[in-house]
Amino acid sequence: MQKIESVSEMRSLAAELRAQGKTVALVATQGALHAGQEALIRAAVASAEIVIVSIFVNPLQFGPNEVIANYPRSFVQDLAVCERCGAHIVFAPAAEDIYPRGYATYVSEDFTGKPLDGVSRPNHFRGVATLMAKLFNIVRPTQAFFGQKTAQRAAVVRKIASDLCFSVEIVVVPTAREPDGLAAGVRNREFTASQRQEALALSKALFKAKEMFDAGVRSPDRLIAEATHILSQHRRVRIIYISIVNCVTMETVREIEPGKTMLAIAAWIDEVRMIDNVVL
Repeated sequence: MQKIESVSEMRSLAAELRAQGKTVALVATQGALHAGQEALIRAAVASAEIVIVSIFVNPLQFGPNEVIANYPRSFVQDLAVCERCGAHIVFAPAAEDIYPRGYATYVSEDFTGKPLDGVSRPNHFRGVATLMAKLFNIVRPTQAFFGQKTAQRAAVVRKIASDLCFSVEIVVVPTAREPDGLAAGVRNREFTASQRQEALALSKALFKAKEMFDAGVRSPDRLIAEATHILSQHRRVRIIYISIVNCVTMETVREIEPGKTMLAIAAWIDEVRMIDNVVL
């Protein structure tokens, strides 16, 4: 496995891979890799000839009340994970190489990124879109892999890829879950036992709503009410949103189309912000 830290070196290698006709998959991460990202890397390895994992804590994704220095980092362990999962290249640039002094160009996607997380984190997806546009230009992937847990991020990136004519396929991989149902995430390892029990309310609410849907319930209001009821029984859970939306556009729906609609939840567990969703 090769480690590259320079943007110029990564661009040169990407051009060579393209000239050779190689299929290249990109898995964009902020490091502190967990089971969800392992699943993305393995899916990419099964699909493409060359898999590139980027590790870059993107300062543009953090809001004014979010401290970038608090984001967990485990670079040595991350390299071991990438190698174990079969990645070929790890691209780990410095912030000043991605955003050099005087940097002033940003990418805003003003449709799929507006609802859900776009309300409570208004500049988050501008950061995502800007970095992904840069990575697409640097890495020149044929595919980019995202987890279902971050479905809105995938939707935003799919929209910018379409609007800006990037020749990259956006692939969404099912959410990786721990044995108790909790969606894999970077903050899970920080939970106390009692916090983890509270955090499980999210997956329990989603699974119950999906069970109701599978049994024939088609009213978004009933499904949202049941999910809200389950979450409200947990004192440490503070709901940010519960919404039923189209999987592609992220627009709220009044009629559920099977396979094209998801129930999405965001909530605080004490000071930890969590998201999860399930496709109905």
